[in-house]
Amino acid sequence: MKKVEIKEMATKDLADRLAQMEKEYRQLTANHAVSPLDNPAKITADRRMIARVKTELRARELGQNK
Repeated sequence: MKKVEIKEMATKDLADRLAQMEKEYRQLTANHAVSPLDNPAKITADRRMIARVKTELRARELGQNK
């Protein structure tokens, strides 16, 4: 998902997607603790994508309060 796609999504859809991404991230890190992943860089990429989504949600929250 690109930054432009994140900005175009509705707030409700973005919050739902964030919950799904966090669940997948927790599962990925748990699996990695048990046995190494083929691509451990995916953990970092997923964490950064979650941060991008959270940043956009927070920006919208602050923008609506003005």
